[in-house]
Amino acid sequence: MGCVGSSRTKGDETVRKIRKPKPWRHSEPITRAQLLKMREEFWDTAPHYGGKKEIWDALRAAAEAEIGLAQTIVNSAGIIVQSADLTVCYDERGAKYDLPQYVLSEPTNLTGEN
Repeated sequence: MGCVGSSRTKGDETVRKIRKPKPWRHSEPITRAQLLKMREEFWDTAPHYGGKKEIWDALRAAAEAEIGLAQTIVNSAGIIVQSADLTVCYDERGAKYDLPQYVLSEPTNLTGEN
């Protein structure tokens, strides 16, 4: 096994090993309910920005999965990972998929209040 963020070759392409995103802070403290609402709004509108719905669905499944399963989902869908934390990905046709940090992990300033 390679180290975090390493690559391995699969056929003619390089498969980047994904990793958890680095800790981040939202511009102001937010609750879990607010975070979940932001995520829902992103996933509901993301397909309208281009790319294939199947790739968006796979990226959502990967974003919500444990890292090992996320790697399997990304590999199975043929997603090309540009950034190891999944913030920038491409499909096999070259369409770009940008994922915000808030769909990939929780901010360090998440509050318990509603």
